[in-house]
Amino acid sequence: MSIPVLEVIDVSKRFGRFEALRGVSLRVEAGELFGLLGPNGAGKTTLLNILACLSDPSTGSVRLFGKPLSRGDLSVRPLVGIATQDLAIYAELTARENLAFFGRLYGLGGPELLKRVDEVLELTTLRERADDRVGTFSGGMKRRLNLGVAVMHRPKVLYLDEPTAGVDPQSRHHIFGQVRALSAAGVTIVYTSHYMEEVQALCPRIAILDHGKVIACDTRTNLLRRLDGTLTIRVNRDLPAVVERVGRIPGVKVLSAADETLTLGTQDVNWLTLQLVALLRELGIELLGLDAKEPTLEQVFLHLTDTAVRD
Repeated sequence: MSIPVLEVIDVSKRFGRFEALRGVSLRVEAGELFGLLGPNGAGKTTLLNILACLSDPSTGSVRLFGKPLSRGDLSVRPLVGIATQDLAIYAELTARENLAFFGRLYGLGGPELLKRVDEVLELTTLRERADDRVGTFSGGMKRRLNLGVAVMHRPKVLYLDEPTAGVDPQSRHHIFGQVRALSAAGVTIVYTSHYMEEVQALCPRIAILDHGKVIACDTRTNLLRRLDGTLTIRVNRDLPAVVERVGRIPGVKVLSAADETLTLGTQDVNWLTLQLVALLRELGIELLGLDAKEPTLEQVFLHLTDTAVRD
């Protein structure tokens, strides 16, 4: 088995009597775009602080490229980029000055720094506003610059904490494109967000934290299979005949049947749609309406963590 880029091994973190993390274990492989979800207070921020060498675990360990991490480990700085939920940019500086400042912190200088600033301005589509003060920027522009700052030094691993918080749809779409491009270039990304649709769209593998524990860690496909999708059809006649035949199909649940309308539960909505169309054709029954709904990551998340409000 190859060495993962990031390995969290039985990590716990206590603050006095409060245990924020309780035996968390994760592996993130090279080039993965890995989603990290959890309700408020689940331990996501605590875990990210440990991954970024801002805090040590109380017990357990974290390895980056096989090397143990510890608080203040400066050798990690060239390898890791962090885009925090709280904007880490200076409002009184221009976009160009912000990028140059953080580039110098990462050891860039001279023509290399100037070239990289231009590249990141292009990446974030901020070239036309490069010499304007960031305090005059929209929320979406600030978020794009915040991500640009995190990748100035071309990190191999990138932590993104709520990278689209409070942005307009256009900026969110652009940030998605940046994240996908970075992933395609081989950057290993840990992506955390309260926007479930973002993680579902971007991340092939996802971990869900709750009360300091990993309660699920699997591929997006397998997580979605934890809940059934639904398929509702409306026919012109003989609904009991349809129900009787559908009842013979393995893995299909009849959820309701009335007024020539049938609702079914299934793990594979597309497959069942094809089966039903063929069945209705065989029975000579007309299909008047069809509504297929796949389960969403948000539904799975609420199923696993419950719906109670977290503060």
